[in-house]
Amino acid sequence: MSMTGFNIEKIRADFPVLAQKVHNKPLVYFDNGATTQKPLAVIDVVNRYHSELNSSIHRGVHFLSDQATNAYENARREVQHYINAKESHEIIFTSGTTGSINMLAFSFGERYIRPGDEIIITEMEHHANIVPWQMLCERKGSKLKVIPFNDLGILQIEKLSELITEKTKLISVTHISNTLGTINPIREIINIAHRHNVPVMIDAAQSIQHARIDVQELDVDFLVFSGHKVYGPTGIGVVYGKEKYLEELPPYQGGGDMVDEVTFEKTSYNVLPFKFEAGTTNYIGAIGLSAALQYIEDIGIAKIAAYETEVLNYGTQQMEELGYIRIYGRSPQKASILCFGIEGVHMADAGMIFDKLGVAVRIGSHCAQPVWQHFGMTGALRASIALYNTKEEIDYLCKAIRQVKTMLG
Repeated sequence: MSMTGFNIEKIRADFPVLAQKVHNKPLVYFDNGATTQKPLAVIDVVNRYHSELNSSIHRGVHFLSDQATNAYENARREVQHYINAKESHEIIFTSGTTGSINMLAFSFGERYIRPGDEIIITEMEHHANIVPWQMLCERKGSKLKVIPFNDLGILQIEKLSELITEKTKLISVTHISNTLGTINPIREIINIAHRHNVPVMIDAAQSIQHARIDVQELDVDFLVFSGHKVYGPTGIGVVYGKEKYLEELPPYQGGGDMVDEVTFEKTSYNVLPFKFEAGTTNYIGAIGLSAALQYIEDIGIAKIAAYETEVLNYGTQQMEELGYIRIYGRSPQKASILCFGIEGVHMADAGMIFDKLGVAVRIGSHCAQPVWQHFGMTGALRASIALYNTKEEIDYLCKAIRQVKTMLG
């Protein structure tokens, strides 16, 4: 039992993948920033719908279609509840965070962006929150502006007001950096933006599983996240948008279910949220995501955050005591991520040895090359923490680091 009262053994028993061995060593999984493992509660509901209740939603009048449709729309309401959206039709299901941002970059861009307009992001963004906006800027003749961070990995928020002009049409910011672990001051960013009548999109891919998010309390205009990073299935994601914007935005894709009436002369579109959900959606993925969010709610996001902070702080202390580790991202407001380098050791060599010892970490740029350009590097090792990780696993990781250093350093 953790000092926070978190029953870690019970939690770990819910994740069957953690019981396996890799290269004849117990699996120590620290690649949660890339994707989280799935609890039985999610695995079982996905298996049940595949084996018993699979049928295309919204189109059938028979029993299976009715059951699947009800479960899909209940999943939408579960997401609405989880982030406290005002209306369920403000929840759009997509393929993931990347799909969500691309949808917004197209639809928002078509409706609001003109030549010379500006979009503001940060220096610590994942490529998914850089490239779609760059593509929009190239398409529309608009400009991308960047809020920098300092060497501690803290966003230089004081520069935001200087960057905003009458041409600024959107600010798109990560909540928690997938490389630095920095928890950005999104409430302050939203307040500053709204004083200038600028809407804000928050990338919550790395925060939805670690922190409570209330979109009405934040007054955020758009928020996106992925299912597979919050213990749900792959191939499912969410766009939350305020109704006033979603009503005005044109659809991103055309096809079945997003239409009202189709003729060869003209097509009219369906109501929200359906006008943004063309074709047969990943309805079982949405149902699995709902189960994942219910799993988190049953444990309690506050308990999860407290426990993960305990493990993160312990890991930071243990790495610092080694004496030859550089940790990237030293913001006092930080969550879940330990990006680090081992003095005298290439990250790829370390990563391969870790694997032989049963330790799964990430190496490389983590799809955030501008972060490493800031530090004059190509990347680092990343250990990302989830609710099922333990201090004992941190100890084993540090033991693996010492072994790597002995072999290669």
